[in-house]
Amino acid sequence: MRILIVEDHADLVTMLIRLLGEAGYAADATATAADARLILSYTRYAAVILDLGLPDGDGLSVVRELRDRDDPTPVIALTARASVAHRVTGLEAGADDYLAKPFAPEELLARIQALLRRSGTIVDRTIECGNVRFDPATREVSVAGRPTVLSARELEVLAGLIRRASRVVTKQHLEQLLFGLADDLGSNAVEVYVHRLRRRLAESQATADIVTVRGVGYMMLERDA
Repeated sequence: MRILIVEDHADLVTMLIRLLGEAGYAADATATAADARLILSYTRYAAVILDLGLPDGDGLSVVRELRDRDDPTPVIALTARASVAHRVTGLEAGADDYLAKPFAPEELLARIQALLRRSGTIVDRTIECGNVRFDPATREVSVAGRPTVLSARELEVLAGLIRRASRVVTKQHLEQLLFGLADDLGSNAVEVYVHRLRRRLAESQATADIVTVRGVGYMMLERDA
């Protein structure tokens, strides 16, 4: 799952990227409201961590624009303004949660987990296809009850496919899951990681197959289903 950080303090951004990475999330970052609007207009994120005091304006304008176009992406607002009035204003603008600076990193992670759980992006139960099991909360994978270690990008492909088992997942959707804004996207990169995931599942004797839907994308199916 990929999270967008909108924050202009470089040290805080570095800390957040490291924190999210250690918790199993991918993260992109930008420092202005204008860039955040542009990025959010063409990229879907599991959540947004949004500083309200940005150099080119109030971050709440970004939230309002999301909600005006019925975009439900969860937003956690970060601010040094901790008064009740400011919190109420942020929530009324459409922010889902509000965290005052400075904050404890473990509290931010807990709030992200709670938001994703409420939005349905993660659930407390595991997801299965055949004998492949994926735990969205811990990001752990097992095949036939045995733990299976995947690379970060192989894991993103698996998560994208198993969440929509028996349904087609477009190549474009997998590209968004795999690659951050700073990544160099090769023309056949999705195919490469799908191939690697297929090989790992076969080596683990998985009873789930990844089927190519030519010209559209991929589908994960329980074998013989």
